[in-house]
Order: sequence, then structure tokens, then C-alpha cells
Amino acid sequence: MAVISIERMGLLSVFFVCLFFSSAFAVDRGNFKTCDQSAFCKRQRAFKPGQSPYRALLETLELSDSRLTLQLINDNNKVHLLLELYRLQGNMTRVKINELKPLKPRFEVPDVLIAEPPTEPLSVLSKDDNGVVLSLGAESQRLIVSARPFRLDIMEGPEVLLSLNSRGLLAFEHLRLRKDTQAQPEGAEVKESVDGDQQQDEGKKDEDEESNKEEDGLWEETFKSHTDTKPNGPTSISLDFSLPGVEHVYGIPEHADDLKLKTTDGGDPYRLYNLDVFQYELYNPMALYGSIPVMLAHNTQRTMGIFWLNAAETWVDISSNTAGKTVFGKMLDFVQGSSEKPQTDVRWISESGIIDVFIMLGPKPSDVFSQYASLTGTQSFPPLASLGYHQCRWNYNDQEDVKSVDQGFDQHDIPYDFIWLDIEHADGKRYFTWDPHKFSQPKEMLQGLMDKKRKMVAIVDPHIKVDSGYKIHNEITSKDFYVKNKDGGNYEGWCWPGNSGYPDFTNPEMRAWWASMFAYDQYEGSMENLFTWNDMNEPSVFNGPEVTMHKDALHGKWEHRDIHNMYGLYVQMATAEGQIQRSGGAERPFVLTRAFFAGSQRFGAVWTGDNAAEWDHLKISIPMCLSLGLVGVSFCGADVGGFFKNPSTELLVRWYQTGAYQPFFRAHAHLDTTRREPWLFGPENTALIREAVRQRYALLPYWYQLFFQAYRTGMPVMRPLWVDYPKDTATFTIDDEFLIGSDLLVHPVTEEGSRGVTAYLPGAGEVWYDVHTFQKHNGAQNLYIPVTLSSIPVFQRGGSIIPRKDRVRRSSACMENDPYTLYVALSPKKFAEGKLYIDDGHSFNYDTKKEFIHRSLTFANNALTSSNLCPDCNFLTSSWIEKVLILGASKPSKVVLKMNGKETPVDFEFDSSMSVLTLRKPGMNAGDDWTLLLQ
Repeated sequence: MAVISIERMGLLSVFFVCLFFSSAFAVDRGNFKTCDQSAFCKRQRAFKPGQSPYRALLETLELSDSRLTLQLINDNNKVHLLLELYRLQGNMTRVKINELKPLKPRFEVPDVLIAEPPTEPLSVLSKDDNGVVLSLGAESQRLIVSARPFRLDIMEGPEVLLSLNSRGLLAFEHLRLRKDTQAQPEGAEVKESVDGDQQQDEGKKDEDEESNKEEDGLWEETFKSHTDTKPNGPTSISLDFSLPGVEHVYGIPEHADDLKLKTTDGGDPYRLYNLDVFQYELYNPMALYGSIPVMLAHNTQRTMGIFWLNAAETWVDISSNTAGKTVFGKMLDFVQGSSEKPQTDVRWISESGIIDVFIMLGPKPSDVFSQYASLTGTQSFPPLASLGYHQCRWNYNDQEDVKSVDQGFDQHDIPYDFIWLDIEHADGKRYFTWDPHKFSQPKEMLQGLMDKKRKMVAIVDPHIKVDSGYKIHNEITSKDFYVKNKDGGNYEGWCWPGNSGYPDFTNPEMRAWWASMFAYDQYEGSMENLFTWNDMNEPSVFNGPEVTMHKDALHGKWEHRDIHNMYGLYVQMATAEGQIQRSGGAERPFVLTRAFFAGSQRFGAVWTGDNAAEWDHLKISIPMCLSLGLVGVSFCGADVGGFFKNPSTELLVRWYQTGAYQPFFRAHAHLDTTRREPWLFGPENTALIREAVRQRYALLPYWYQLFFQAYRTGMPVMRPLWVDYPKDTATFTIDDEFLIGSDLLVHPVTEEGSRGVTAYLPGAGEVWYDVHTFQKHNGAQNLYIPVTLSSIPVFQRGGSIIPRKDRVRRSSACMENDPYTLYVALSPKKFAEGKLYIDDGHSFNYDTKKEFIHRSLTFANNALTSSNLCPDCNFLTSSWIEKVLILGASKPSKVVLKMNGKETPVDFEFDSSMSVLTLRKPGMNAGDDWTLLLQ
């Protein structure tokens, strides 16, 4: 959120905030660094591809059951590094590079990996003076270590899959004493300023060197009015990766850009540095609220992934030998027999820490997802209600306002599950409290929602008002849990409450204490239907450099520069743990976070931040969420309607229609916008929004099954088409449509005044059915679809079975025992399959007690069968199958239900014009074994 309410803030606070938000409706690029303004990025990027100064000392090679170690030497400055290579289970390789003997330990990222990854033995196939060849086990995979210059190649058969340091851009700035120039030969210190630098003038004098070091920001750096002291000096790292045969790379969110990553030649690299960037610009590589340093590479033969485990500020350069070539140019290469193979080169640059990279070798997209999940965990399995609709704005004024909005949904027959409260609900923005005048009876308010089987989310931000009368502040102070400034005092900065302290969430004792504050006897006024929103957790510091914390702030012995991108993950981790603990470990949490890192998927949902009510922001929500899904975060959404500005009625309707088919479905709006509850735009538009929300609720069984699958396997819920059609090159750049699971294809209408959209339906030999009309279309074609304002182009894949609940009620919990309708979309071979998952929707009993139903639904040989996928599971449901629609069917003479050894006739209707067979009230329990025979 941005643009402040000045209530209860001192004049100095107001001054800072007004200064910062003077351009409320456009990002001020001057607040945020470019690569040239980031000293380490500028230094590293000044190196050009060439001969690497690093050499592998093969005589130091040591091989154990779990790893290979080998020393590297920089021939320019004689600094030794330690290379560690691991062959990991699941077709992955880990590469670590650190100083052999650092002056003190360098930061290594904790708490992101769910466990130390299990290894498999490496074996040496051959070794000579030029290098060593190692076996990676399956399918003739080999890891080749070249000695001079140092280089790694991973090969499969004759093909190079990936190379490290093939362009000679490995650079490792070693820790050093600031005054060690006196003990070095002339020129040595400047060379060491960036290990591997061969471009320095060795004839410079010591005093010139010292001056240049200051100019280069080696020991101190100033941006605008902020000075970053660097007691450890330059510590940045860099490594290049080459991907032969690859033209398409994806991932490294969060950026407001296309799904397919662009080359960065001639511009800034993609930046990963969690920042509070309100109303961000689109289609550029600027950093946003979250950072996940994972990139996927894909071609028709293979999908691979690179996971760069580093939490410091990071920049990623991408170049390609096919960049800029037109389709005609590529065809000309083919006709002329050009032998140039496409290649993408990627360079990672981080400010501190070590090189710790996981190479995920696929080969299928699903393999990469499971490989990454094995490292950082899967998407947490959310409560069913959180997959419903969420109503939010900054701010609902008081309890009466909440009650009125809640009643409005009932009066207009629009379902919803959660209503949200922003910062104004708290007493002077003191989190874990309630405004005594506006929200004086929070339990009464929550009980009113609970009576309707609805829930609430209240914001709890990680900046704490410095106020001796505030319990939370006093306890953090007494326990010494605040982040420290470089001089050892409590770090303070300005945020919504005014002068604020920032809890050190890297401290596990601090996180445990924070979690305990969500207990019902600590969080006064809270109840079991109150959940949490963590905003501003980049962290946002209004008067800090780039609107965030100073890099020389201290988290114990580590600088903030080392851990910055993890701060938000830790906040969400502690908050989710608090929700779990308050129920005695019984209930699943729901926590929304704005900042995130690798592993954040384990703790809840994310959203795309402070967008705007503009058509381009609606469009960009699709690739932004697709990018997050590719790197583990399935529970993603964007503020429906746009946070800033006021949407036109058409834009608002189209955004509801898009949001209803994205994983996290929440409307949100800025304090200064006009009210935009769904019924405020006339009855016709209310009806359109109602229909979009009702479509979401009808599909909740399908969404829930997909999130169960994501939790178990790491497969993204909302995904690009190429994930399921990896050999279809036409899908590789599509990001205006997407798949939900494998079986629903959605092409939202995101153009103003649109009268039609063209959707690509993938799959040669496949068919797709319009879910609204049941019209059948062939795959592998671009289909033009005329649209009106009521249209949401959605298609079900032939060969799939999707369960729905078509009796939509006011909330998901009200639909718990309602019956299912099965939509069976037949393939050309008259086959279909799907799954049905049912549990209590809110507890961990599915995990701790195996209390769930998981059914396999299969249509083959004119029989629809439900069979048990978990025979030792134990759960009962009152839900039954009230209808079955079979699309692409032929008319049977009769339909018989076989169940419990009995055969019962079933009523049916057949629409010959659409080839749709409808079976009415077959009546079997959703958890039972049964077969429907079409005779």
C-alpha cells in the first residue's frame, strides 16, 4: 500500500512520508538503483567474456562418497577458492564455491532448504593434466572439470547440457583487510578489488588505488543521501552459465514483465532485491517485492533449472545468440544451412555470500518441479475457504462498515469467504491491537462472520511502533529482539506508525516469540476465524535507502546485505507458525505475504503488490503469476480492480473474470479510491461479477484437488501451456492464456472494448470443449472467439473429468455437504480421467490421520468408474453425485449404475446437436466405489 493516512502520526513522520509519496501515482525511478548505481554490479558487469584467471588445482582433488572437493586458484592474485561438487538424488548437481581460508566465515543461506539434500556417489571416469571426468549416473551423464582455465560442463552423450564459467566470468571478491595495500606489491590491491580483473593498470600508485577503491564503492557507497558503510569491503560473486540449444528461459520473479525472459544486452540486468515499489512500471527488469533466484530453461528436448541460493542483492544478465533475429532471419539461417546452434548465456551477480547453485537437469518440466520441491518444499496445502473470494480495501471504516459489506454480499447473492482489514483497524497502527472506537468489539464482529461460515483477515506488519506504552514494542525491547544499526543500537526507521523498530526475524527465538503472540490469550480479540496478512515485509522503511533497510544494519553477526531477500520469508514463516500453534497444531494457517524468497511457498500465499486500475496491469497479472508458479509459488493473485486509481466498469468486470481463474482471488483498493463493492456499478454489471464469482465457487473442488497435487508433487496450479505441451514451440512464448492444472485452458479478455480474442488450443489430435456451450474444437489451432462483456473463454481438455459443485452458496463452508456434478470431456478415443479429493477443508487431519478421500475417476470402454486411490485413508462425506455430463458422447440405449453388487437404471438425456449426455441423480456417495455403464 502507499499514500498515508496521517492519523496519530507526528509531524516529522508526516514530513518523511509526504516527501516519499510526493508522486503517489507513478514510480519514482530515482528512488531505486540501476546497475551502474550499484557499485558491485557495475564492477562485475565491467568484466567482459574472455579467458578466466581461475585454474583448477587437480592435485588437490579429494573424492568421498558424498562429494568432490578441489581447490581453484586465481592466477592474478593467488587467492585460493574451494570448489565442492555434489551429485544429488533426483538428477541434480550442486556446485559450491567459497574462499578456502576466508578471514571470517561468509554467509551461507539457512532455513530455505527443507533438509540437507541426499547425495549419490560420484565416480571418476578419467583424469589427466587437463581435467577430470565424473559420472553422474543415469543416461551417460558426465560432469567434466577442465583445469586451465577452470570450467565445468555437464554432458549427456555427445550433447553439452550446461556449462559453467565457459565465458570466464567467475569472479569472487575475497575478504581482506582494508589496509593490506601496505603489505602487497604495487598494484596488487586494485587487482584484488574484483578477483579476476585483468583490466587494471598495474602502474598506478597506492594513493591512486585508494582513491579508485573509494570511487568503486569498495568500502563505502552513497546513494542519494544514504551512505552504506562496508566494514567487510568488497564481497561480491559472479558466475556465468551457458545453455546450448536453449532460446527460452523463464522464472527469477518478481518482475512486471513477460513470461519469457528477455535478453539484457544494452540495458539493466534483471534485479532481485525485495523493495516496496508502489504502482510499479511494466515491462522492465526493475526489482519488486519478492525474489526467487530460480531460472528454468526449456526447449523441445529438455527442461532444466538453475537455483542460485543467495539472499543478497542479485542481478541476472541474459544474452542469446538468437536475440534480435527475426523469424525471417532464422528461416534464412535454416535455408542457408547455418550451423550456429541457439544458445542462451546467463550471468548471476550477488553482493555477498558464497556461490551455492543447484542444477536441476529435468529432463521433463514435471521433473524440474519435483527437483526444486525436493530442495525447498512444496506449496502449503491451504484451507479450502482461502481458495474462495476475498473482499478487501484500505480500509473498511469500522465494525458497522464490515457488517454492511457482509450483508451486501447476501443481498446481492454473491458468495465470499473472507473480508479483510487493513492498517486502520489497529490502535494507532499498533499491530495485534484494535482501534478502541472503530473496532471496539472485535469478537462480536468475528462471531457475526462465523455465524455465516465466513472469515476475516487482519494485517500484521513487521514494523513496530516505538512507544513505551505498547506491549509488543516493550517485549521486543526487553528481549533484545530488534535489528541493530551498525553502531549496535536498535535500528529505527519510518513506516506507517511513525518511528518504528524492526524485529530480527532471522533470530529463531524472535520468531518463536512472534508466533506466540498469535495465541488467543495474547492477541486480544482474535478468534479461530481470524487470519493474517503480512505487508511491508521487504522490509519497507520509508526513510531508508531505496525505501528499505540499510545494508549495514545487523542481524546478530550478519549484515542486512547478506540476508535482505529472506526477511519477508522469515516474517511469513513466524506468522504461519503462530497460527498453527494457536490451534495446538490442528488447523492449517492462511497467511498472505508481499515479500518472498525461495521456500516461501511453504507458508502461504503471495500477491503481486500495488498495481493500478489499468488494462496493462490486468494483462501483466497473468505472466507474473505464471512466473511464480514455475518456481514453486502456486498461491498467487493480483489485486482485482487494481489497487491505485479507479477502474472503468468494463475493466472491473474483466478483472473479476480474470481473477476468478487465478489461484488467489482478492479484490483490493487504495484508501483514496471510490468504493467498488461488486454491487455498486448497476444491476447488469453486478450480475456479470456475480456470475464470475459463482464460476469460481462451482470449480472449488477442482482447485482444491490441484492444490493437493501441488502440495504433494510441486506441480504448479496455474501454469504456462508449454508445461503440458513441452514439444509444441507455439506455446513457448504464450502468456495471455494459461492452464489451470492440465485440464482447463483460460484465455481472459484483457483488451478494452474487445469483440473477440484468439486462443491457441494446443495438442495435435486432441479436442477442447467450451465449458459454457460444450462446443468441441480441435487442438493445435488458433481459434477466434467472439466475445461480449459476459464472456470468459474457458475450455476443458478432451480426456479429462472435472468435479464441480454447481449449487453455489454464500461461502465455501456452506457448500461442504453439497453434491457434485462430474463433467466428463471425452477424447477422440472416447477416454477421460480425473480425480476427486475431499477432506474437512481446514485441519491437518489429512496429513496426521490420513482423513481424506482421494478418488480416481476414469471413463473407458463406455464405463465411468470411481476407484479408491487411498485404501488406508478414512474419511466420510455426505456429498453425493447428483449429475454427470459426458461431452462428446454417443447416445446409449440405457445407463446402469453398478454399486455394491447391484445394478440400478439411471435416467439420462441426450442432446444430439452437441453430443452431450446428461445422467441425472445417479445418487452414489462421492466416497464410494461405483461404475456407470453406458449400454
